[in-house]
Amino acid sequence: MRRPLAGGVLLTALLAAAVAGAEPSTGAPGGEAYRIGPEDTLQIAVWKNEAISKTVPVRPDGMISLPLVNDVRAAGLTPMELRDQLANKLAEYIPNPEVSVIVTDVRSFKVSVLGEVAKPARYELKSGATVLDVLALAGGLSEFAARGRIVILRPNGGPTKRILFNYNKATAAGGENENLPLHPGDIVLVP
Repeated sequence: MRRPLAGGVLLTALLAAAVAGAEPSTGAPGGEAYRIGPEDTLQIAVWKNEAISKTVPVRPDGMISLPLVNDVRAAGLTPMELRDQLANKLAEYIPNPEVSVIVTDVRSFKVSVLGEVAKPARYELKSGATVLDVLALAGGLSEFAARGRIVILRPNGGPTKRILFNYNKATAAGGENENLPLHPGDIVLVP
């Protein structure tokens, strides 16, 4: 006997990926599952319960608010992890709740580009990007840029990690592996 999909989430994720032309397991740097962040917008659907089904923003503190369960931490979780957490909390009030979580608007993927570029700024991205992608968004390097000494500052919840990036190697023939994927919160510093 086949078990039904929990909340139709897998089917929803597969359909969304097919419509977007993407692989269902990608969407974040390195092919990891997407992690929800502050300012993202989520559509929470509870089957046969319109009163709880809502489109909610993730607050700057990483929490969302829903009827019955009040505040729930969403930031840092994948949509599937949040779905499971909501289903467990709602089980106190609803027998076998079928929950789906869909990220409808990505607003937490922000990277900054500083230094010797045409347009230094903080950029809000909608999907994964590489160092060369954000350098292009920033209008390219200035004539004074130290192309071999670009640094990516990556906050990891602890000490900031410093990653060296050599523009010349990344743009040379065979340098595809040098073009690093960026993570939300990264700062690209061009001396």
